[in-house]
Amino acid sequence: MEQPPAPSTSNRTSTTSDSHYAGNLESVYEATTRRAQQYEAHMKDLEVKLAEDLSNSRAIDTHLRDLMEGLKHTQQRSQSALASTVPQIMHSLRHDLTALDTLGERLPEVGRQITDIRNVYDSGRGKAVDLMNALEWLNTPVPLRLRTVIFTDEAPVSVRVKALIRLLFALVFLACAWIAWITLRGAVRAHRQRLVWGDGLMS
Repeated sequence: MEQPPAPSTSNRTSTTSDSHYAGNLESVYEATTRRAQQYEAHMKDLEVKLAEDLSNSRAIDTHLRDLMEGLKHTQQRSQSALASTVPQIMHSLRHDLTALDTLGERLPEVGRQITDIRNVYDSGRGKAVDLMNALEWLNTPVPLRLRTVIFTDEAPVSVRVKALIRLLFALVFLACAWIAWITLRGAVRAHRQRLVWGDGLMS
């Protein structure tokens, strides 16, 4: 049988270069695939972050819109309050100022009235005290009243009455003293003359 011709050296060289090229392609493909996968994972992470950021931005936008609506409502209420409440407050202040002016004009008259009422009250209280003292004086026994009038200055009687009663007391006291003096002199004289009243009458 005939032997197949042996491959030549050029054929061997081409085969080796082809296999080496194929290995390089595979390594490049694998590296590219890994990079693509990394890029894909990174893109997915970016998509997730973008979705979160978009959701947050929507929430912030919604919150800002709510705040703007609240500010608009607050501004409208403030304007309505300024339009309605402030005139009422000003009218009330004018009315109060007018009332204060009126009271300021009437204060002197009110002060005079209060002074008159106080004077009447003091006078009535003084009269009540005098009446109570007079009733107590009338309920006092006559000897005690006379003693109070004669020996003290606390009796609720006039000066003329005090002077008259003291004058009468002085006269009575002098008369009694005079009678007592006469009686004492008679007794002394009778004792000196050794006269006894009973013997003198019997004789």
